[in-house]
Amino acid sequence: MGKLTPSGYKRRTIEPRLDALMSAFGCVEIVGPKWCGKTWTAMTRCASMTRLDDPAEREAAEMDPSLALVGEAPHLVDEWQEVPEVWDAARGFVDASGNTRGLLLLTGSTSLSEKERVKVRHSGAGRIARLAMRPMSLSESEGATARVSLGALLDGNPLSPVRCETGLTDVARWCCRGGWPANLGVSDDVAQETASQYIQAVLDVNVIDERRSPEIAAGLLRAIALNLGQAVTYKVLARDSGRGEAAPDVDTVAAYLDLFSRLMLTEDLGGWEPPIRSKARARVKPKRYFCDPSLAAALLGATPTRLLRDTQTLGMLFETLVIRDLRVYLSTYPGLGNRVSYYRDDRGLEVDAIVERGDRWAGIEVKLSDTKADDGAASLLALRDQVLRNPAARNAEPVFLAVVVGRGSLAYTRDDGVMVIPAALLGA
Repeated sequence: MGKLTPSGYKRRTIEPRLDALMSAFGCVEIVGPKWCGKTWTAMTRCASMTRLDDPAEREAAEMDPSLALVGEAPHLVDEWQEVPEVWDAARGFVDASGNTRGLLLLTGSTSLSEKERVKVRHSGAGRIARLAMRPMSLSESEGATARVSLGALLDGNPLSPVRCETGLTDVARWCCRGGWPANLGVSDDVAQETASQYIQAVLDVNVIDERRSPEIAAGLLRAIALNLGQAVTYKVLARDSGRGEAAPDVDTVAAYLDLFSRLMLTEDLGGWEPPIRSKARARVKPKRYFCDPSLAAALLGATPTRLLRDTQTLGMLFETLVIRDLRVYLSTYPGLGNRVSYYRDDRGLEVDAIVERGDRWAGIEVKLSDTKADDGAASLLALRDQVLRNPAARNAEPVFLAVVVGRGSLAYTRDDGVMVIPAALLGA
């Protein structure tokens, strides 16, 4: 742990991956949404830091970007995007050091806009590595034991039976609390304030900084929550954002969705086809999820009590939670080709998540309760049969098929080979 490690810090799943990148590169950029814990995790590896959200330090860096890099190594520059020129300065700093490893960490909660990108002349390739960070998974926060490793399953290891008792009340709490580090150890009522304040901070600060309308932004965020995990068009989002008022045009919707994506507030889930070079990957509309289910819950005015009376909404939020966790776990693995997508064909077959690690893939269905495991298994087996139907295509078999459930009592493998895994047991 570094000199700056905050008191009460809880270890994150991403840390071994961060250490590996720091050993290989002079600088590592950690990107992720606000409040997900980037700065605290970076501080555990650093001896000094510059905060560019501090007016005095930002003003100094605007005059001379190299001033942001002054300090004992490893040195952290927090919210570097406040002064985009710091990127080129960091690249030059690494070059001047003779490519010494582990010199700098950069953290940022907003990707640069097109206007800001012109201030960055170099890609950073070979000098600056990039690491994505997200809110805490269940295995990092409360309510999970991580006794089933996604990585081990992707390596082809069998699932050992593990008992775990979780109910719909637990699922509703997880979805409303979210994976925010600030919520560790606080009551449910207090934790639910975090997501609401997050949305308000985006509207009051980020949206206004971009010279956009908080009212239009709020309407579109509610529309995304209403259509959570759906591959809807811009026109549908515009219509659902209006609340009886004039709906924004398609170009306006696109501009706001780009902003939400740059803030890492939302993240698209693309479509999947088995052949590597299939054009269908690009033709399938992406689904759109919030980075954390608690944000959608806050926008919908959902509470654990209300969600227990509306299991359809609870199911959508739980799917968001599982997609979040799968992305968290995949981000800890080295190599290219690690991704989550979904499958849908023109005959109505749909599978919630396809997890790829290198040349391996697995199918995952998300169900609110283990009583729906039969339905999930049927979809997964149909996908497997479809993928393998044409021997000439030489498509790989799935490494595993699994139904991830909220309410459940046991992780086990069914007679048909499909695994049933309570979300509270899943880890990296």
